[in-house]
Amino acid sequence: MYVPETMVDSLIPHGLLIFLLLPFSAVLGQLSYTIPEEMPKGSVIGNVAKDFGLDVKRLRSGNARIFTRDSDEYVELNKEKGVLAIKNKIDREALCVQTTPCALHFQIILENPMEFYSVTVEITDINDNPPSFEKKEIKFKIHESTVRGAKFILDRALDLDVGVNCLLSYKLEPSENFVVKLNDQADGTKNLEMVLEKALDREKYEQLSLVLTAVDGGEPQMTGTMLITVHVLDANDNAPVFTQSIYKAAVKENSPAGTVVTTVTATDADDGPNGKITYSFSSVLDNARGLFEINNDSGEIRLKGNVDFERARSFQINMRASDDGGLADSCKVLIDVIDVNDNKPNIHIMSKSNIISENAKLGTVVTMINVEDADSEENGKVQCAINNNIPFVMKSNTGDFYSLMTDSELDRETASEYNITVTCSDEGVPSLSSSVTLTLQISDVNDNAPVFERSSYEAYIVENNTPGVSIFTVKATDADWKQNARVSYILEDSSVNGVPVSSYVSVSADSGVIHAVRSFDYEQIKDFRFCVKAQDGGSPPLSSNVSVNIQIQDQNDNPPQVLYPVQTAGSVVAEMVPRSADVGYLVTKVVAVDVDSGQNAWLSYKLQKATDRALFEVGSQNGEIRTVRQVTEKDLLKQRLTVIVEDNGQPSRSATVIVNVAVADSFPEVLSEFSDFPHDKDYNDNLTFYLVLALAVVSFLFITCLVVIISVKIYRWRQSRILYHSSLPVIPYYPPRYSDTLGTGTLPHTYNYEVCRTTDSRKSDCKFGRAGSQNVLIMDPSSTGTMQRMQSEKSILDEPDSPLEVCFRRSEFNFIILELVVNFFALIVSQHHGQRWDLQTQL
Repeated sequence: MYVPETMVDSLIPHGLLIFLLLPFSAVLGQLSYTIPEEMPKGSVIGNVAKDFGLDVKRLRSGNARIFTRDSDEYVELNKEKGVLAIKNKIDREALCVQTTPCALHFQIILENPMEFYSVTVEITDINDNPPSFEKKEIKFKIHESTVRGAKFILDRALDLDVGVNCLLSYKLEPSENFVVKLNDQADGTKNLEMVLEKALDREKYEQLSLVLTAVDGGEPQMTGTMLITVHVLDANDNAPVFTQSIYKAAVKENSPAGTVVTTVTATDADDGPNGKITYSFSSVLDNARGLFEINNDSGEIRLKGNVDFERARSFQINMRASDDGGLADSCKVLIDVIDVNDNKPNIHIMSKSNIISENAKLGTVVTMINVEDADSEENGKVQCAINNNIPFVMKSNTGDFYSLMTDSELDRETASEYNITVTCSDEGVPSLSSSVTLTLQISDVNDNAPVFERSSYEAYIVENNTPGVSIFTVKATDADWKQNARVSYILEDSSVNGVPVSSYVSVSADSGVIHAVRSFDYEQIKDFRFCVKAQDGGSPPLSSNVSVNIQIQDQNDNPPQVLYPVQTAGSVVAEMVPRSADVGYLVTKVVAVDVDSGQNAWLSYKLQKATDRALFEVGSQNGEIRTVRQVTEKDLLKQRLTVIVEDNGQPSRSATVIVNVAVADSFPEVLSEFSDFPHDKDYNDNLTFYLVLALAVVSFLFITCLVVIISVKIYRWRQSRILYHSSLPVIPYYPPRYSDTLGTGTLPHTYNYEVCRTTDSRKSDCKFGRAGSQNVLIMDPSSTGTMQRMQSEKSILDEPDSPLEVCFRRSEFNFIILELVVNFFALIVSQHHGQRWDLQTQL
């Protein structure tokens, strides 16, 4: 950096003041440098990084820059080296005129975190301006009678330099008649006067040409000259005299041009042309030039231009009153400028953030501003405020610096953007204000979990659905934004009847649509419950759960199942109705169930076919077969009824059962007639084969076991309480296994009924035994019901507790032997065919 040797020491920083600026949470420093004017571009002013104790990397990361309310064309910051350098050559006179000291004030702003440092660069003067006179030539008319010591006011030269470089002295050449002097005034200024040292002689010199030279104190010295022409006149012994030596006036800064400021007055005791006074400005300081004008005849001073209190608060004009004889007097006019509130506060944004996170801490600085009002006193006092009902506050840091910071918690879901209007008003009357609007975006934070539209969901699906069909849609919303609001749906792990719920349903991760993975069967599962989780895409993700209950709706997909009478191939079960039966006699009861539910399981019974439809009827609700009229001798012994069982589903499903009824009073009648019932031919052929085979085997064993069997039968016959005597042979009968259905067609329990009957119903006896645990109703998953086969007749004979009780007469011992043989035959055949052999049919 180029600096004159006399100023080297002044480049040392005057002082570094570091203090804590509480609202900024940053260190604010102040640094001063002194440099001479006219330094070449690029010259280094100082190393601010070193002087402030900052790392150069901090300047780069903090986006260091210069902030100044004035022109920023003089100084620049090199962030790479951390130095201040001359941006453009500085002319102190153009920058500060006569103001001293002359200095540049600016701040260095850093961000992340926000900090600023104040820097003052004082510009010292060099002798680069010579003294100059406003007028290159002035003329005086001096009477020859003018006495020695007469004074003539001269315009002082103007030197824009200051200090030792400013104007130092004057010299006048030739100096035979006049000398130049500087006289101190009471206000501290100096008047330049040309004093007559030797009387003039018009006859010797009618006109004198004098050169006034102004010399400054710079090194090297510089000079300025002005030509003085003196016309020697005849005697004029009275000079004009001002009524006041100092005139004071005031003018408002917003006064229009032509406004009368004041009027100066002078008198001259001479008469005629020598007493005519002419008023003029003898000298006008630089800041007042061109702003005022004077009426040469009246001495009235008017405003010619616009005065600005902020640029100059007072003006000084040196007045001259001269007569035609060349005599003159001088006075001073002091004009004060009255401030008017004509300047709005000027708002400068030092640094600002356009985006702030919604989880920003309280007191986070958003924007730093500087406010300046060029007016003075009350007109220059400024207060700043922001619009109401926003979570921000404006705080004054120091002087004219303000910080906009958060005052409460932010919530992007409540307000995603704020338009903050900063209004600064002065205290003038009327008050003037300025405003600036800052737009601040609130960035999102994942602080909201997804919320389902309902607290729980319930959906319905009809059984036998197609796998993959859509059941229902769950919907959740997230108040956050973009990725934080992107909701994914997840099926929570759980089990239904020990099976993972994922084998029942699936959930679309994007849409929340619930699909059936399998086809449901109402008869297996009626409902199930599971949970769906909605999870957003934030980091970390937030989630919420909702319960979904799926109800399986029944379809009429199962036909009724007939429990009684049991339909078997190759056998006939006959219900016997005595001819003496009255009207309404209960023949039997058709028992059926439907594994469906609701109206799909409501069963109705209807007689489809009958040998004699006028004889029997079927209860539509309970399935009871009863006689409609009195049985007569003309009625056929063999009656075949076809009963259809229908459910109430849509469409309806049905099952058919055939009931054989024997209308007879004696069992031999039944045997003779029912032997003619048609049977399957193949079945009869096989039966003959097995009967022959069985007969051969049984004949071998019969002789050996005959005595044992007869002994057991006789013993059990004697112990039985249900044996009765009758003149007719005993007919063993296997009654139906059913329970009262209460008209609903369902079978809640299973019972065994043991019946012994003779051909005379008046002497019959019924024994109700215990429930048969060996005979159970089983429903398979496909809704096809099956009835376990009754235990084989062989087991009945072998077990001493067999529920089968045989009624027989003591006199008919041969019939008992025949019965035993036939039972053996039936056992063998039924085991081979897997079918029940009805004892009645074989007999």
